Amino acid sequence: MKLTERLGKEWIFFDGGMGTILQEHGLKAGELPETWNLSHPDEIIALNRSYFEAGCDVVNTNTFGANALKYPDNLQEIVQAAVSHAKTARQQAGREDAYIALDIGPTGKLLQPMGDLPFERAVELFGETIRIGAKAGADLVLIETMSDSYEAKAAVLAAKENCDLPVLVTLIFDEKGKLLTGGTVDSTVAMLEGLRVDALGVNCGLGPKQMHPIIERLTQISSLPIIVNPNAGLPRSENGKTVFDIAPAEFSDLMEEIAGMGVQALGGCCGTTPEHLRLTIEKCRKVPFRPPVAKRRTVVSSFSQAVEIGPKPVIIGERINPTGKSKFKAALRENNIEYILGEGMAQEDSGAHILDVNVGLPEIDEPVMMERVVTRLQSVIALPLQIDTSDTTAMERGMRLYNGKPMINSVSGKMESMEAVFPLVRKYGGVVVGLALDENGIPSTAEGRIRIAKKIYDTAEKYGIPHEDIVIDGLAMTISSDSGSALVTLETLRRIRDELHGHSILGVSNISFGLPQREIVNSNFFTMAMQSGLSCAIINPNNEAMMRSYRSYLALANLDEQCAGYIAAYGNQPAAAAPAAAGGTAMPLAESIERGLRERAIDAAKEMLQTVPPLEVVNNELIPALDRVGKGFEKGTVFLPQLLMSAEAAKAAFEVVKDAMKGESQQIKGKIILATVKGDIHDIGKNIVKVLLENYAYQVLDLGKDVPPEVIVDTAIKEDVPVVGLSALMTTTVVSMEETIKQLREKKPGTKVVVGGAVLTQEYADSIGADCYAKDAMATVHYADSVFGV
Repeated sequence: MKLTERLGKEWIFFDGGMGTILQEHGLKAGELPETWNLSHPDEIIALNRSYFEAGCDVVNTNTFGANALKYPDNLQEIVQAAVSHAKTARQQAGREDAYIALDIGPTGKLLQPMGDLPFERAVELFGETIRIGAKAGADLVLIETMSDSYEAKAAVLAAKENCDLPVLVTLIFDEKGKLLTGGTVDSTVAMLEGLRVDALGVNCGLGPKQMHPIIERLTQISSLPIIVNPNAGLPRSENGKTVFDIAPAEFSDLMEEIAGMGVQALGGCCGTTPEHLRLTIEKCRKVPFRPPVAKRRTVVSSFSQAVEIGPKPVIIGERINPTGKSKFKAALRENNIEYILGEGMAQEDSGAHILDVNVGLPEIDEPVMMERVVTRLQSVIALPLQIDTSDTTAMERGMRLYNGKPMINSVSGKMESMEAVFPLVRKYGGVVVGLALDENGIPSTAEGRIRIAKKIYDTAEKYGIPHEDIVIDGLAMTISSDSGSALVTLETLRRIRDELHGHSILGVSNISFGLPQREIVNSNFFTMAMQSGLSCAIINPNNEAMMRSYRSYLALANLDEQCAGYIAAYGNQPAAAAPAAAGGTAMPLAESIERGLRERAIDAAKEMLQTVPPLEVVNNELIPALDRVGKGFEKGTVFLPQLLMSAEAAKAAFEVVKDAMKGESQQIKGKIILATVKGDIHDIGKNIVKVLLENYAYQVLDLGKDVPPEVIVDTAIKEDVPVVGLSALMTTTVVSMEETIKQLREKKPGTKVVVGGAVLTQEYADSIGADCYAKDAMATVHYADSVFGV
């Protein structure tokens, strides 16, 4: 029986740890676990077999780190051997009813624009491994331990495009329910459900107890089967080995509790053994099984935010659109992306929930511009986007590179339109706007528009697109040419809500075209539309009259608890003027840095240097701006992409300042070594720390990844470096971190060591002798400041 026929209908049990067990069997510090597929085949077969014999339904191949970055010469041999060993183990265990999962872990690199790995290259890397594994006989693809939703999307697309196997995804959240790059449970579930994965969940990073809040949220919002694969508690070091603190009996008791929370699949990760899983299966099989329930939520997401359509009206900012905007058209022709980013930021500040993105002009390459604008917007703005185009090539490029689940504007009731757009929505996910018009034009009655809406719903269903992923545009037509058009639109909205039980959207300002003082009509019609059930309004959020209508409606309709939003906007002061579009005005240097606008930061620095001494620019503008961003990151109000973009903007501005300081002495706070330890090629964390340290005036000696302890120690001695920063992502490589610290203590006593990485904890850092555990990148900066007395 296929796994998809069982998922969500009965208990499915996954296996447990791989690398931590191989360490016990002799895997050396820094040795790559996947090489054992060739050098120790009997060990791998025996471990796989022990999980099958413990009762696991799904056993992973030893391919977590198998990609062409790590194995450029023998990837095929490594992956084929891993699948072959799992098949042999299954046969020896007599478990032909069980499944072999091709285990796909992260590349260890950040994707552009935050890092240096292009999205399509990531898809290519994952695709190569998946093609080999699928051909070798894997039964499913398990994409696991993903800390970046964008990389997870690349892996899912690679799986979908290179095999027809079931695709399951588990992510690594911290105790606050966040991914490394800022994703939340809500935002990642929306994206993965849109991509049509077969199951999703959480693994690694945390023990069963710490996962409870994440699991609770997963069960509240996900319609898919949920997988929970925790570590055996939190790691610590004992006699040079990484060990975990929860024994099999206690682990199985905790997993029994989790089984009762409404999940459908259970297993383990780091530190768990066949005995952990044997007891877990024995106890959890007795727990009544609860299948997943379709939640029917309409959700649009970015990398870090999820906007649910339905509970209250949603504002979609309309300003990133060339229609009737000469400055915007000029920005598109001149490739002035900074102007476009400014328009987006102004709308975000004014209260938009989603930003419409339309970059179509006859004389430009719209697919290229859509790709560029979508990726740049997502690097500095956390709001979800609505990809607005009639060019399906531009639509696909925007959807493919979008980090989240976008809105798509639009499809009509014309068969040609639906046949072009629905396959894209099916593949990439999205909430699509359905225009209530077809081959016969725009119906003049609400009945005609509802008929087309039903046609759109029915056709979408044939493509596997559910009712909740369609939002119907009831079409606001100007009353200047048809005085009854507003009444037709309002009736259409009511019928979408009451008869179709659906959601609606309008381009509100169309209602007043051709009339004087348009905002009078627009704002009043907006209120009437919300009263009639309007779910989404495409408006200019910089227009205060429209936002007054919105905020007052929410207060009057009891959708603004204790009128908090209204009071925040208008309490104790006159109503503020609408913020000017950032694209059209000069922006101060500090704000340019905080916003992550590199080109603006350069221009602002040049302008300021005409009247302000260079050191004052650094001390009064650059460093305070970075400090504010850093504090926001620590509080969770700023996410990693914005942090990195701000750092890049500050770096660019600092280069301008350095040019102005030629001939002057430039103060360096201190010298720091950074390295990813031996055996680990994952340099995400190290690279983030490097960017920030350099912006805080530290000289960084970046030794790269997979660095032997001797190289780190020799460099520290030769360069007389007082602080060393060590990074590791995998439990199998943190032992190299301990060895490095040991050698530093012996050969260069007094050197301070700061450590970081997803598998580390304060207790673990203490046990290996580190001076500081840096929970995030800013913590490293703070520690460096304390060491150097800044």
